[in-house]
Amino acid sequence: MHFSIPETESRSGDSGGSAYVAYNIHVNGVLHCRVRYSQLLGLHEQLRKEYGANVLPAFPPKKLFSLTPAEVEQRREQLEKYMQAVRQDPLLGSSETFNSFLRRAQQETQQVPTEEVSLEVLLSNGQKVLVNVLTSDQTEDVLEAVAAKLDLPDDLIGYFSLFLVREKEDGAFSFVRKLQEFELPYVSVTSLRSQEYKIVLRKSYWDSAYDDDVMENRVGLNLLYAQFLRLAQTLRHYGYLRFDACVADFPEKDCPVVVSAGNSELSLQLRLPGQQLREGSFRVTRMRCWRVTSSVPLPSGSTSSPGRGRGEVRLELAFEYLMSKDRLQWVTITSPQAIMMSICLQSMVDELMVKKSGGSIRKESPDATRESMVKLSSKLSAVSLRGIGSPSTDASASDVHGNFAFEGIGDEDL
Repeated sequence: MHFSIPETESRSGDSGGSAYVAYNIHVNGVLHCRVRYSQLLGLHEQLRKEYGANVLPAFPPKKLFSLTPAEVEQRREQLEKYMQAVRQDPLLGSSETFNSFLRRAQQETQQVPTEEVSLEVLLSNGQKVLVNVLTSDQTEDVLEAVAAKLDLPDDLIGYFSLFLVREKEDGAFSFVRKLQEFELPYVSVTSLRSQEYKIVLRKSYWDSAYDDDVMENRVGLNLLYAQFLRLAQTLRHYGYLRFDACVADFPEKDCPVVVSAGNSELSLQLRLPGQQLREGSFRVTRMRCWRVTSSVPLPSGSTSSPGRGRGEVRLELAFEYLMSKDRLQWVTITSPQAIMMSICLQSMVDELMVKKSGGSIRKESPDATRESMVKLSSKLSAVSLRGIGSPSTDASASDVHGNFAFEGIGDEDL
């Protein structure tokens, strides 16, 4: 935690009294409070009484006459070094005398009266917890109020802390700092005068071995889960369904790939010649249609029906993809899980259409559930059978799954 006094201000005294120099104390670059030299001198004297002169760093002496601009700057530098030294000292920096001085100064500077207020604290998943606190409550008091609201046991409070964060446009949190014992959380967040700044409760330890202690309690387990879930959602393939290794004809024939489905796309990880790994994605909204076919190798020279061949059945998922504004191209993935891939595509299309219509994917009514089962049955039955080596024919219209999201939603990237 970095203390600085980057500037001074000339201010008029109360009731028209003589002007004085005020020192702006910043914490991590943000104004915390504004104090006079006499106030800091009073703090120094109090600390000296409690801990002795030998423990304290040097404090700039009084001057009998008005200070010149150069002397004001020199005193500012000396006071800055003094505050930094006191804060960094394990004994002085954690003392109630030092911390209470900064809390009072913060409240007076921001001109916040002591009163009961409702303070919003977020969990790591964005859930809001409202607690009733005093504007003059210190960080520990607010943390205990949040813990009580969540039914978090007292012996687990030490595993968590309150953090000041800035919420970005995408909903992610940018951490500003951990709230300290020398500040008032309500005043710290409201003095920034921006809705972007929030207070978040999260775990404050770094050794994951402590997770076992926290997870023994239901509330502690839920808090950890919310935090880890928020982190997991930032990962590239969070929530994707990963299929077994297979082959595709894109970007070249018989290319080994690993297919994953999620976030309205099929993601293909492939290894090119030279062991170079590449990743590409096919957005569902750019697939005009797709089909699943089942291929059965025929005995050499055989003219029998494809259904009578004794070769291994090979499933293929093929989709027609809008590569550019005026170019459609078929891409084929050969995999035993082709039917499951097709079901995933249809499910993602259904979600997109529900979202577009303003609907919800919450629990459906019995009639809607039966309709979904009919849709699933039709997907499983819409698999054409052909023999490898037999004359190639186009799939019938009943074998092809049209994509309503292709025209209904369109592609914003084009």
